[in-house]
Amino acid sequence: MSEHDAHTPASPVKFGTDGWRGIIADDFTYENVRTAIRAIAHYVLKHEDPAKGVCIGYDTRFGSPQFAHLAAEVMASAGIPVQLADRVTPTPALSYGVRQRGAAGGIMITSSHNPAQWNGVKYKAKYGGSGSPGIIRQIEQYLGQPLPATGAPAAITATDFLPDYVAAIEAFADLPRIGRSGYRFLVDNMYGAGAGVLKGIFERAGIPAIEMRAEHNPLFPGINPEPILPHIALTQQRVVEQKCDAGLVTDGDADRIGAVDEHGNVVDAHKIYSILLWWLLEYKGWPGGVTRAFNTTKMLDRIAAKYGRKLYEHGIGFKYVCDLMLSEDILIGGEESGGVGISRHLPERDGILNALLIANVMAEAGKTLGELVAMLQAEFGEHQYGRIDMHIDDRLKQSAIQRANSGLTEIAGYRVLRKEDMDGIKFYLENPDAAGVSDAAETWLLLRASGTEPLLRVYCESTSQAAVSCILKAAEQFVLEG
Repeated sequence: MSEHDAHTPASPVKFGTDGWRGIIADDFTYENVRTAIRAIAHYVLKHEDPAKGVCIGYDTRFGSPQFAHLAAEVMASAGIPVQLADRVTPTPALSYGVRQRGAAGGIMITSSHNPAQWNGVKYKAKYGGSGSPGIIRQIEQYLGQPLPATGAPAAITATDFLPDYVAAIEAFADLPRIGRSGYRFLVDNMYGAGAGVLKGIFERAGIPAIEMRAEHNPLFPGINPEPILPHIALTQQRVVEQKCDAGLVTDGDADRIGAVDEHGNVVDAHKIYSILLWWLLEYKGWPGGVTRAFNTTKMLDRIAAKYGRKLYEHGIGFKYVCDLMLSEDILIGGEESGGVGISRHLPERDGILNALLIANVMAEAGKTLGELVAMLQAEFGEHQYGRIDMHIDDRLKQSAIQRANSGLTEIAGYRVLRKEDMDGIKFYLENPDAAGVSDAAETWLLLRASGTEPLLRVYCESTSQAAVSCILKAAEQFVLEG
């Protein structure tokens, strides 16, 4: 039976905030991957110039090279030429390749920061970023449709996307300045696709750096490749042991960033984004607005306001950042999970570039990572943040959302002031600790159900870690009451 005659049964393929993910051998199967890729092929054939071809890359997960080859065969069978990565490739390198080579689009086989049993398919549009919400909707319309018959398949060309990408991010940062700073860095790749890339850049520039978890191990032993606790506990330890000035962490496909300061304290994604924004506005002065997802720190609003920049709030998922970058004058955009994009580079999040730029900020400001965080907290008010991921069944998940929506008036003794529902349900809370404090952080709690997993995420920001912990604990109990 040919590719074009294949009958596609009902499948669980659903494109969420950044592509489709599934559990390997359960729903992430060869047949379901074919279904996803066929839908992308239909989109390229009908809405792009298929002669420009597509770029396909893959990460370090189990089966990723084989799934990438399968994707290449499906696209080629539809008459669409393919440039297929000849080695493990970070997602931002694939995205850069799409735009630089003028391709019609790109496909990345990755499940990003998910546990080892997951894999996925991301679609990258011709501009070198996540498919916009409109593009994703169009792709989903083609799910389940067989491809039209064509003549001989198009060519599949082995391609190395890394050299051009590395040259671009090296040029974006001030490597000589980082070298002169004398700062020493720990690079944690979390067994992911970024292995060797940042360390190689530092080595060539004579910047002291050591690397950890750079070996290829698709089991991600002991961790999920997500640059948050508990998965970066070893990073905290190593930074202190090796007397490094910062630990720079990239996730499974290297599009997200995490960090640890010189004392072993985790610097969360909100503070990383705040540091990068402050540096771009204070030192670079580049024009453009600022975007942030619904679940990110309100410190960004205060930094943007100080420098007179318009701030855009949007739904959760980098595709919303990308959409705004394509339609408005945007300098930088980002999300809670460590995805930050700078439009002068790409309308795409890039963990490797952002790690390099954190080193650049430290060098230019003459401050360690811990000192940068302290400086921002002192100027813009202390903002503390927490998140819990509740792996619960859909019934409990939906029950929690419905109960929260139907009139929650207080949580953990904090009175609800107002509610927003852009993406999930966010409650702004009255915090007695903020009374009379001019720069006190707003206190808010957000409940958001995953559209693709049996998962409810609970987020909170407040004036202290004690307040955050108290509110999160009460919210968890509320959810489990069912």
